[in-house]
Amino acid sequence: MSKLTFNNSNPVFYTSLKAAVNKYFAEINKRKTGNIHLYAKAVILILSTVSLYAVLLFAPLALLPRILASLVLGFALACIGFNVMHDANHGSYSSRKWVNHLMGLTLNALGGNNFIWKQKHNIIHHTYTNIEGIDDDIAKSPYIRMCSPQRWVPAHRLQHLYTPVLYALSSMIWILYQDFEKYFKKKIVKTPLARMSAADHAIFWTSKVLYVVFYMVLPIWLTGWQAWLVFFLCMHVALGLTLSIVFQLAHVVEETEFESSTGDEQQIENEWAIHQVRTTANFAPGNPVISWFAGGLNYQIEHHLFPRISHVHYPAISKLVQAECAAYGLPYHSLPSFKAAVVSHFRFIRMLGREPILS
Repeated sequence: MSKLTFNNSNPVFYTSLKAAVNKYFAEINKRKTGNIHLYAKAVILILSTVSLYAVLLFAPLALLPRILASLVLGFALACIGFNVMHDANHGSYSSRKWVNHLMGLTLNALGGNNFIWKQKHNIIHHTYTNIEGIDDDIAKSPYIRMCSPQRWVPAHRLQHLYTPVLYALSSMIWILYQDFEKYFKKKIVKTPLARMSAADHAIFWTSKVLYVVFYMVLPIWLTGWQAWLVFFLCMHVALGLTLSIVFQLAHVVEETEFESSTGDEQQIENEWAIHQVRTTANFAPGNPVISWFAGGLNYQIEHHLFPRISHVHYPAISKLVQAECAAYGLPYHSLPSFKAAVVSHFRFIRMLGREPILS
């Protein structure tokens, strides 16, 4: 693990905020995990994806309906990731550990690996958010320059134009290459991968083989390779774009801050919770449609501060977080709409693509 630490000797902000949130849950007498609304949403999303998959395999679809169905399937798979997998792998989907583990394996059904993802996301990203050299979510250099400490290359002048293409390819790259790279290198950026048990290895290889069977072999066998290629590419374009855009809007926008790891003993000036607030942004708060599909990830500040609280509670506790930020003179980055967040992201990417002026 990184030698970088936070100034947590007197975490007054987080102590005060946690007390306010705990008081809220005590007053309403509800669990911090998911509820009937989340479970109903999980059923709707999973049944929808299974139905779409069956239609694509067994229905005699023309080209345009096949493209549209494949795009919708990719979007639906991303929504399962946001709503079911994400909460489950954070332990907030259910109060029962076995339920979280089972629903967390929906990531493997999408083609990923929950063991690697939990270390990459839960531990590294949620601890060292927006810290260059540690946080894998911004480690896209030299292809995309996502913060000023990263090295600039001439191709970055056009990155605001080609970044959407890379986002569209990102889920294929993740599933077919990056998981294997991390598995064999036993490293996530500079952080060693935790030791995998025999069961973890078995799940990794079994789920990867099943991915090839269900997303490649069966569709080619039942529909032919041309129809499969349309299905596979369109599905991943929608999946990759949806995942990338939603996650990048949370941290790579004009409003958020970044740090750089020197690789030596280093302490961040602020306590961990203040670092999370400064490096994270919400978007489209109060928009029930976006909140439903994005699994509350438009409330990223609340998620980063309380990852073990289910996203169904984020709109309510956001008022508490905003009040505490105001009381401690901290920023509360919140973009008013999805469009505003997308514009901020790509404007920031374009700015980073300009050649740095050396002093």
